[in-house]
Parts: sequence; structure tokens; C-alpha cells
Amino acid sequence: MMQEIKEAYEFLHKNGYEQPEFGIILGTGLGKLIDEIHIERSISYEDIPHFPKATVEFHSGNLVFGTLAGKKIIAMQGRFHYYDGYSF
Repeated sequence: MMQEIKEAYEFLHKNGYEQPEFGIILGTGLGKLIDEIHIERSISYEDIPHFPKATVEFHSGNLVFGTLAGKKIIAMQGRFHYYDGYSF
């Protein structure tokens, strides 16, 4: 598992996802916050090695890197759930 985490990290780092100050999960209640983020990069979950896929139709399934209120953030645009078939 640690090797998979390392591969995902290296992929994101190589693609400019560096040193966010905050992380946000944009679930159902926070989805519109994406409109306030100055997006520098956005990568589909499906393109990130070993990353779970969002299966809920209205969850976009993107990992967003940008700025919000002057802070570097990384945001999950959509999330995944235990009932999607993923183990804890």
C-alpha cells in the first residue's frame, strides 16, 4: 500500500500539486465552492494512479489545485463512499 501511495504522490507532484495549505472535500453541501477557487490544475481521479473513483453521478471526480482566499488549496471535487464498494 505504501508503494501505491508513493506512486500517487509522485504523479501529483510531477503535475504541479505542490504544498497546499489546506484540503477541502467538496461534497453535496460544498459543491458550489468550486466557483470561488482560482483553479490552477484539475485532474480526474481516474488519471491518478491507485486513486479511488467517484461513482455517484453528480460527483465530478476531480482533484483540484488552486487558490481560495489567498491560500493554496487542494480540493476533492466529489468524494467516494463505503457504499460505492470501497473498503474502509
